[in-house]
Amino acid sequence: MSDSATSTSSPAPTASRWKDDLTSGFLVFLIALPLCLGIALASGFPPSGGILTAIIGGLVSTWLGSARLTIKGPAAGLIVIALGAVQELGAGDPNAGYRRALATIVIAAVFQIAFALLRAGALGDFFPSSVVHGMLAAIGVIICSKQAHVLLGVTPHAKEPLQLLAEIPSSLRAMNPEVAIIGGASLSLLFGHLVLSRHVPALRRVPAPLVVLLFAVPLGLYFDLGHQHTYTFALDHHQYPLGPRFLVNLPASLLRAVTLPDFSHALTGTSVKYVVMFALVGSLESLLSAKAVDMLDPLKRRSDLDRDLLATGVGNLLAGLVGGLPMISEIVRSSANISYGARSRLSNFFHGLFLLLAVVFIPNLIHRIPLAA
Repeated sequence: MSDSATSTSSPAPTASRWKDDLTSGFLVFLIALPLCLGIALASGFPPSGGILTAIIGGLVSTWLGSARLTIKGPAAGLIVIALGAVQELGAGDPNAGYRRALATIVIAAVFQIAFALLRAGALGDFFPSSVVHGMLAAIGVIICSKQAHVLLGVTPHAKEPLQLLAEIPSSLRAMNPEVAIIGGASLSLLFGHLVLSRHVPALRRVPAPLVVLLFAVPLGLYFDLGHQHTYTFALDHHQYPLGPRFLVNLPASLLRAVTLPDFSHALTGTSVKYVVMFALVGSLESLLSAKAVDMLDPLKRRSDLDRDLLATGVGNLLAGLVGGLPMISEIVRSSANISYGARSRLSNFFHGLFLLLAVVFIPNLIHRIPLAA
């Protein structure tokens, strides 16, 4: 679809639309912050890797793609591939595996840019909506399988989603009570907000993630998660550890988070395997997500999938060069973006801008967020 064709359905934003995008961008930022951190940790990357990707997706990729309401950032659907790359390429050395995985992301990004220039984005039109729904369900299962253990304050032994799901009963028995209280209360607030907002429309103006943070951060301070110590739980008289590892951990400076890729193993069979997976799976998932967002767009605008793929490829190239996770057009944040009233691509830009401002000016406040929340 040409620029002239798309411009007729996307008028210049008025002041009210600009404010809608600013509000939506801020609310999506509240969702994106914990998601980016959780996806990075689950992928074997440092937490800053997810933040870097979302910042690039918001500040750079916004202006290259045509998908107006999509949010670009790290994806839960690529966790298995990213974690496998770190583990296999590192051969027991997580830091080396991380830097070598970055190299595969950079090379895969070059292929994604080539796909876009060859107009391969049209392939996304050949996949039925049932594939999109199945992909969304699979992503939900992956997120639940990994984050359930974080919510309970337990480090699981398993790595694969099905094995992680099977280990949830064991984690329930071994849960850290005070961490689980934070996690369980956070979940209750999310669902409670959803139910109450149907009956009290005024609550819809207050984002549920903000309510969770306003509750979880003080509770984490009350439980003294910032200092390493043990406590005895009254009901079972067992001792449990608490400390900073149950809090979000970011570098004091964003520049310290920048990590350069290691191309020394780029031509090995293992690297080539992950280049292919990142390029193909990432491209397909991004195209399907962009299609799904188009289906949710209240104005039923269609995106130029080639341009969206180009934006994803350029974003991945930059993310891989500075230490970030691979990005796609992310469906969970994008659907939230639409529900919060986004009108144009500015909402994605604002979401990235708020993330940048947060890690630059308030890293200590972010460090107070409990991982369980």
